[in-house]
Amino acid sequence: MADIIGAAAPFDPAPGSAIPGGRALASAVSRARNRLMPFLILMYMLNFLDRTNVGMAKQALHAQVGLSDAWFALGAGIFFIGYAVFEVPSNLVLHRVGARIWLGRIMITWGIVAACTMFVTGAWSFVGLRLLLGLAEAGFFPGVILYLTYWFPPEYRGRVLGMFYFGYPLALTLGTPFSGLLLGFDGLWGLAGWQWMFLVEGLLAAAVGVLTLFVLPDRPADVSWLSAEEKTALSVVLVRESDDKHAEGAGTFGQALRDVRLLQFVVIYFLMQIGSYGVVFYLPDQVSALLGVRIGGLVSLVSAIPWLCAIAFTALWPVLAARANRPRLFFLVCLLMVAAGILVSAHSSPAVAIVALCVAASGIIASQAIFWTFPTDHFAGTGAAGGLAVINAIGNLGGFVAPNLRTEAGRLFGTGTAGLHALGIAALLSAATALLLPARGRRVAALALRSVAGRRGVAP
Repeated sequence: MADIIGAAAPFDPAPGSAIPGGRALASAVSRARNRLMPFLILMYMLNFLDRTNVGMAKQALHAQVGLSDAWFALGAGIFFIGYAVFEVPSNLVLHRVGARIWLGRIMITWGIVAACTMFVTGAWSFVGLRLLLGLAEAGFFPGVILYLTYWFPPEYRGRVLGMFYFGYPLALTLGTPFSGLLLGFDGLWGLAGWQWMFLVEGLLAAAVGVLTLFVLPDRPADVSWLSAEEKTALSVVLVRESDDKHAEGAGTFGQALRDVRLLQFVVIYFLMQIGSYGVVFYLPDQVSALLGVRIGGLVSLVSAIPWLCAIAFTALWPVLAARANRPRLFFLVCLLMVAAGILVSAHSSPAVAIVALCVAASGIIASQAIFWTFPTDHFAGTGAAGGLAVINAIGNLGGFVAPNLRTEAGRLFGTGTAGLHALGIAALLSAATALLLPARGRRVAALALRSVAGRRGVAP
């Protein structure tokens, strides 16, 4: 994982780096990236693995527990109902008590609940535990997005978010074969393979949650690995950004709730998540059908290919978007990739369908990394804490809609491709709504640093 971070595009000094503050800012951002991002990526890998590994267990739950397709869809999706309930209060608590304690608490509780999924005996226990998992996990993702705004200025944030999103495809690239390996433990010590999968992966999350309490710093002021000059440079830029957002009326939760931009973000993210989770939950099943074999080692390896492509694409695309400062254009391209990939995969040979799914997966991951630059550029303070949580809570209900929409579309039209058509249409609607977003991102670092340089009598 550290190799992936190191291989990412370097952080170029911000405009104005000819002044001392610019060099200190670039140094502070690079140090923060190297110290924080590997651990945050690990956290997100386990987060996404425990929420989506249910797709690997689908066939086993059907055969051994008697879970129907409709009950599986309900259980896979109801996670997001529980997730939405506590999302906003969780993020407001994190803003008050700090990320170290709150993110650690979230990981420990969701890990325990995820491990308990091994005790599923029927439809109701499956749905109930998925609901509890959503409640336990609520606040993790928007909490990390909020946490990144404490450390990284806007012009660096898109690249950092792209790095953080490595956790998503890495969970599916490494986690899917790992889940397939655990499924192979079927019968060991009297446990089914799917029970081993939920137990081991849940306990891993809880263990990392305990580690979080000891290794994750809350703010730049809390660390010894930044110099005083680096802390000052970072603080000046972040304070300037926050002041600008408050002056624009986007600094409190009440202001965020009255902001029409919040509604736009919610709608876009909701439609994005329909396409995203429609692919994630059913990719192993779709690959299984394409190859004509049951889910196991071969399917898990082939299912990892689209997410490997997504890692490579996400390492490049958000960086280009940040350098061009044209996030909307790059975001739209991603959403069109998702729609095209899903629709082509519905009507192609296995080889072409796998390529199409690689395109869709790449668009899914990169689009989400770029998307979060829009609300983090717009909101500050409790407006950011509450606004990001609202976007993620309501938007993630698309994860509830996706499996049920796919199942119902297939039932209504009598063909499995109908569900894929519905997912592709959702991605197209998301792209259409994204045309309302600002074409360019916020840039404040150079202005803030130049103002400091002027007060110190340093020529820019």
